[in-house]
Amino acid sequence: MASTTTFSIQHPTWTTSKHPKFHKPYKNLHFLSNPTSHSLSNPSSIYSSSFPLSPKFPLLNPPLPFHPLHDSSHDRLLEDFEIPTICSHQKLETLIKFDQIMHGESSKKVFIQDPPWISAHFWKGMYKLANKKVKVEFKDIEKRKYNLLRRRQIREETEAWERMADEYRGLVREMCERKLAPNLPYVKGLLLGWFEPLKEAIEKEQKMEKSKKQKSAFSPNIELLPADKMAVIVMHKMMGLLMVGHEDGCVRVVQAAVQIGMAIEQEVRIHNFLEKTKNYQRKKTMHEVQETMDKEKEVLRKRVNSLIRRKRLMEVQNLVKQDETKPWSRGTQAKLGSRLIELLTETAYVQPPVNQSEDIPPDVRPAFRHIFKTLTKNPGQKIVKKYGVIECDPLILTGLDGTAKHMLIPYFPMLVPPKKWKGYDKGGHLFLPSYVMRTHGSRQQQVAVRSVPGKQMQKVFEALDTLGNTKWRVNRRLLDVVERIWTSGGNIAGLVDREDIPIPEKPSSDDLTEIQKWKWSVRKAKKINQERHSQRCDTELKLSVARKLKDEEGFYYPHNLDFRGRAYPMHPHLTHLSSDLCRGVLEFEEGRPLGKSGLRWLKIHLANLYSGGVEKLSHDGRLAFVENHLSEIFDSAKNPVNGKRWWLKAEDPFQCLAACINLSEALNSASPHTVISHLPIHQDGSCNGLQHYAALGRDTLEAAAVNLVAAEKPSDVYSEIAVRVHEIIRRDSSKDPATNPHALLAKILVDQVDRKLVKQTVMTSVYGVTYVGAREQIKRRLEEKGHITDDRLLFSAACYTAKVTLTALGELFQAARDIMSWLGDCAKIIASEDQPVQWTTPLGLPVVQPYYKTERHLIKTSLQILALQREGSSVQVRKQRTAFPPNFVHSLDGSHMMMTAVACRDAGLCFAGVHDSFWTHATDVDLMNRILREKFVELYNMPILENLLEDFQTSYPTLQFPPLPERGNFDLQKVLRSPYFFN
Repeated sequence: MASTTTFSIQHPTWTTSKHPKFHKPYKNLHFLSNPTSHSLSNPSSIYSSSFPLSPKFPLLNPPLPFHPLHDSSHDRLLEDFEIPTICSHQKLETLIKFDQIMHGESSKKVFIQDPPWISAHFWKGMYKLANKKVKVEFKDIEKRKYNLLRRRQIREETEAWERMADEYRGLVREMCERKLAPNLPYVKGLLLGWFEPLKEAIEKEQKMEKSKKQKSAFSPNIELLPADKMAVIVMHKMMGLLMVGHEDGCVRVVQAAVQIGMAIEQEVRIHNFLEKTKNYQRKKTMHEVQETMDKEKEVLRKRVNSLIRRKRLMEVQNLVKQDETKPWSRGTQAKLGSRLIELLTETAYVQPPVNQSEDIPPDVRPAFRHIFKTLTKNPGQKIVKKYGVIECDPLILTGLDGTAKHMLIPYFPMLVPPKKWKGYDKGGHLFLPSYVMRTHGSRQQQVAVRSVPGKQMQKVFEALDTLGNTKWRVNRRLLDVVERIWTSGGNIAGLVDREDIPIPEKPSSDDLTEIQKWKWSVRKAKKINQERHSQRCDTELKLSVARKLKDEEGFYYPHNLDFRGRAYPMHPHLTHLSSDLCRGVLEFEEGRPLGKSGLRWLKIHLANLYSGGVEKLSHDGRLAFVENHLSEIFDSAKNPVNGKRWWLKAEDPFQCLAACINLSEALNSASPHTVISHLPIHQDGSCNGLQHYAALGRDTLEAAAVNLVAAEKPSDVYSEIAVRVHEIIRRDSSKDPATNPHALLAKILVDQVDRKLVKQTVMTSVYGVTYVGAREQIKRRLEEKGHITDDRLLFSAACYTAKVTLTALGELFQAARDIMSWLGDCAKIIASEDQPVQWTTPLGLPVVQPYYKTERHLIKTSLQILALQREGSSVQVRKQRTAFPPNFVHSLDGSHMMMTAVACRDAGLCFAGVHDSFWTHATDVDLMNRILREKFVELYNMPILENLLEDFQTSYPTLQFPPLPERGNFDLQKVLRSPYFFN
């Protein structure tokens, strides 16, 4: 008998709770009819067929392989497939029509003779066979693609300086052949002019050092690199320092010398490695060579250990001498760097634009000068201190802020996922030196991290790997808007003005008061211009990275830790930890459909970015704000530069514009919930430092003040403190000035107290802000208001307001104050014994506070005697005490972020973190919110303070520590139900 069944397909529905990377293959879908609109869920309705007894049946030849449906996050990855991939109804329909045409069929349904021996098992086997081939080919394509990117990454890390030296050599050859200088940008032309003389000077120095009997201190090191590569490093490092850290066109000699020495050492290691690889067979990949060298090192280590056990110490010493991995000392780096800087000052020149008059000789002058500056003398200071600087000619600064595109940027984002962390210096970049912690030369911290067992650090390594494996891309549409604004002069959307302000002309009058005012105005104008120059350089560096990455499919940021356990990207410029510009330009490479909840969170996110008080409304209030401004949002997305420019009013304008564009795409779509979004949606802690203190102290009132408890709208601790400060000042203003010295100040300030005045002080109070710090913060806010112009009155008002603000904080957060005091007291007891405060975070990371008295180490270089600072043996007692409470809380918020990162990875989410701000796709925000709350509760269900006290008592058994402060009975489970805990 012939049987007839109906078969059709439809798109799978998306879930909002968890996003699979690929849909599992549907069974029995080796179908032979056009798709209709029925469900896939019924296997019995797969296809229409009528099978007579004849064994002949027209199968697709070759059989049509069925490929799993994929989402748009893999579009870029799969677009190079050489085999047909079913990703939509249209592609599927095309494939089936093609087969029908090839077999002379045009009917909508194909009837096939089905002999009795044909069964579902046959089709299942056919599908498995076809799908197995697809998977193998997919893996091959993935592997080829990864290997290509990995080779590019290796070249980026190992050949960057070599490529730049090749470029300069080529330009020099071109100049000699044509007898004409190439048309180059200003600063690139300067570098080209310096390259050949500096290279020749270094070559001459290298030859001299070889022939000398009494060699210089830097002699063994200056010969380790080719002169052209060394010249390029010196020039670019000096220009880089001028871009990011100069003081009025000057760079300190000690800073420049050490930086150049470090760069040379790093390149020497890579150069030596590449030289070694030439001895291996050509067919071996760099990865294989590295593995071979690692095995050689392991064999060497085992041999050394064996010799030590047999007490053959002379052989051990000989083996160790042969090993070239010993790092250079700071003194070695500084001596080599100083000599190379000296050669640069002797060979680099600049020349102003040629004057039309032939009588005037060309003004050729040194590009750099070595001079000494005097430190600002403090009152009562008798000894005047001087320090050496390298001063650049003003002509260099003129074009410096437009030269970022020509600079070599260190630790560039990676094209492939970073190496997994497995130890202190094992992970991150493939070849560039990478360390799991930024210890800044702290020997104690290095020893602590190096000596901890790998298993103890496993969770920390996993978290850093998770953050490093998040794939990013450049939002090209946003970058285009930024470029248009920047090209037209900047000065909007938070971008710095590209023009300097004019320097005031000297008055013709001889009046001393006017002359003094003019001097002050000149000083102020120069300071503003210097700040603008620095900001322009910074913006150019960020945009330079974005331009280089905009055509990449995606890239990665390797992460490491500061000594407290907070995670940071290793790249310094274009990162999601940086400014609004960077955050607006970056987005997740993977896209996910918004879904119903995602569309809601996208609107809330836009309201949060607009800010201006909107972020303090309830979620419904924020949604209403967005609905009321849809016309402005659509206009911003459609015409961001020449339209109404509503987005410019936002506190974070570029991020707000990115959200406007994404929301407009969704709302203009026939199906908003299926629109793909690459935008990271932020969930930020509500005064996160106080949230951690509230959880430690279990105080119910404090927990409610920082949104650990559910409420109809978010609590705003800054507004609450402002209300308390206003009430105290209002009471003081009604008192008699004759008996109350603050009454007059209170009358002046009573109408100036608002949320903004106290926000920074409240925010930093948990991080140990002092009275002096609070006074300066409030003074700046009062200056911005402009109501008090007299400097003395302004200072008095700031002193008074700072005292009142700290008093109000103490009243509202007494439990937090008690814990801070207890932590400070414990630190004082430990530091008084000349010991650093150290503890272990809940994730097993050892932390040692690096506050030691510094020792000066004088070294003689070819330029001058340099005083290098190094860690002493005695601790700074006061710093150990005051820094411990904020550092301890930072180690806890870092632990919370890392716990959340790993849990989000396990749940299939894309995750990024900025300390107390957690990011994921809009569709996954609800799931991330649940996870981050669960991890916070899990963290504070641990006896954190009890464990800390026990560690102190174990480490210092002879010391007496104060008892733990009293704590409340707040139920941490309430955090799970609080919508505004992170929002």
